[in-house]
Amino acid sequence: MPGGKEVGHNLIGIGTSRPPCPPRSVSRNLRFVATYGSVLDALGAPTRRSVLELVAERPQPVGELAARLPVSRPAVSQHLRVLKDAGLVIDTAVGTQRVYRLDTRGVAALRAYLDRFWDDSLAAYARAVEQDPSAPEERP
Repeated sequence: MPGGKEVGHNLIGIGTSRPPCPPRSVSRNLRFVATYGSVLDALGAPTRRSVLELVAERPQPVGELAARLPVSRPAVSQHLRVLKDAGLVIDTAVGTQRVYRLDTRGVAALRAYLDRFWDDSLAAYARAVEQDPSAPEERP
């Protein structure tokens, strides 16, 4: 390339002077917002659920988490990355370490999603009871 500058390609193949954006994000400048599917996928692995439960106890660096789990430190880091991408944990630099803690916003969003099913089930049950002629009547 002239001038030694490499040209990247975006996802549709048009040349650009910047590297392509990852396919899961809208922009390099915006934080990735997880979908419910990615959150549920993140919680699909038993080890990842264990990592989340440990981080929920208290903020911890990767080394402490790895010491409490039957997997390697790099594996814990990979699990934390998935949980972070799903919006369930956040990390903070403390000296040379990254300390991970629960992202309450992500957990609240997941709970609201799951509560919707519970609310729908309770409403359906209430409708069924109201329409069932064989249901015992309340006594005064």
